[in-house]
Amino acid sequence: MTLLQLFGAFTPVLAILILLVGLRLPATRAMPLSLLATAASALLFWEVAPVRVAAAVVEGWFVALSILWIVLGAISLLNVLRATTAIDVIRHGFIAISPDRRVQMIIIAWLFSAFLEGISGFGTPAAIAAPLLMVLGFPALAAVVMAMIAGTSPVTFGAVGTPALIGVGQGLLDPAPELVNHIALVTITLDLFLASLLPLLMCAMLTRFFGARRSWREGLAAWPFALLAGFAFTVPAWLTARFLGPEFPSIVGGFVGLLIATYCARHNWLTPRTVWLFPQDEELEYQPLASHLSLLRAWLPYALVALLLIATRLDALPLKAWLNQVAISSGDIFGTGIQSELKPLYLPGTVFLLVAVLAGWFQRGTKHDLVEAWRASLLKVIPTAIALLTAIPMVRIFLRSDVNAAELQSMPMELAALAASGLGSQWPLAAPFIGALGSFIAGSSTFSNMMFSGFQAAVATHAGFPLTLTVALQMIGANAGNMVGVANVVAAASVVNLSGREGQIIRFTLAPMLLYCASAGLLAMLLLSLGIAPT
Repeated sequence: MTLLQLFGAFTPVLAILILLVGLRLPATRAMPLSLLATAASALLFWEVAPVRVAAAVVEGWFVALSILWIVLGAISLLNVLRATTAIDVIRHGFIAISPDRRVQMIIIAWLFSAFLEGISGFGTPAAIAAPLLMVLGFPALAAVVMAMIAGTSPVTFGAVGTPALIGVGQGLLDPAPELVNHIALVTITLDLFLASLLPLLMCAMLTRFFGARRSWREGLAAWPFALLAGFAFTVPAWLTARFLGPEFPSIVGGFVGLLIATYCARHNWLTPRTVWLFPQDEELEYQPLASHLSLLRAWLPYALVALLLIATRLDALPLKAWLNQVAISSGDIFGTGIQSELKPLYLPGTVFLLVAVLAGWFQRGTKHDLVEAWRASLLKVIPTAIALLTAIPMVRIFLRSDVNAAELQSMPMELAALAASGLGSQWPLAAPFIGALGSFIAGSSTFSNMMFSGFQAAVATHAGFPLTLTVALQMIGANAGNMVGVANVVAAASVVNLSGREGQIIRFTLAPMLLYCASAGLLAMLLLSLGIAPT
């Protein structure tokens, strides 16, 4: 690989970091420019045929439309609940549990998101948790940053185990189910030491960057409740992975953790002694809200979302098969063998839209307010569409560069091979960052695991490291990369009306991502040095 080809492989990463993070351009400008730069590098340096580049762009549009459908559904549900005053009722209900913003953040961003990740994935947690935090009074930037950081460990078992079963399963070329289950168990075992500390890190960041005193200490003061919430998810998730497999750990961990944390918060067990608020908060005393909606009816749409997502994702029920029968296929795009399909009824966005329609009816919203809610939702997705319809094609060009006249592997595989050649003896330190690279570009831990699991296994075998540990580090890195995944950031920013500030979000989430990956690598090296690493 020549220097020009190396530059070409780094083009998508450099373009995003320079344009989005460095120059702070909005995604509506940064992503089209990144697409052009990546396409030029693929054509000039990687010698990918123009027809294949064009096919990758069309494939990217199919993927982008699926994300846009989810974003439209999430925004519509939020706006309808605002129109019916359900959001005001929910806000008062959370204040009744605890007025402390740290506690509210942990319950919603960490535990409720984990449950949503388990039943759906596909960016659903941030699309719901971030706007829910915002309507509770969180600054929009704080809401989306906390939701992005929380979307890590639960991703291992997201969408009923898809990143493990499909991502690792296809990445390792259909290994024995027992091996995939064991890798998933090793992953959550490492996360008992890593992810359990994330709520505490989130509290510290919340008070340091969004508090009046800019204090780390105020966030760390919530350590008893933060650690309780951390282990309230990871321990049930570990037990579920150990005895039931990788389909349900995030669902069980999120639900059990939610019950434990909510009960403790309501009874002031392990909660901080001093209530912490944002500078703009008024005195938050719980007072009954004059509304025609009860708390139960206000929460009913979210309960319906959870129930419908579960019902449509369990193989034991017929709904999943029925919904998957409706597919819009691209066919063989330009004769390249590349194809994609869109299953609109199976996407979480369809559930969101259906529940939004039902909520407007049973929560008795006025016709005028509901029409305005739907109109505002359609207008808000326009900048998101511009960003995603250029960001995702950029990703697909990056991934589809494996067929080229330069006789090279795909761009991400060449970058991974370069890292392996220089860090073979210390590979556990590098393995999580390879997983993170995949999610950063692809916006999906499943895609990252599909791309790099086989590569990680080959490096582990060559260097003499345990295969299960190395692929588990890949999964942890892929989870961490979701914090900065471009598609995820663009989608979440649009839901909380922060389109154009995607680079600012990444600047907040980049350090936690790097810390998470580095901690995983160091923990693995420690276990190896002690001779107790899982095999």
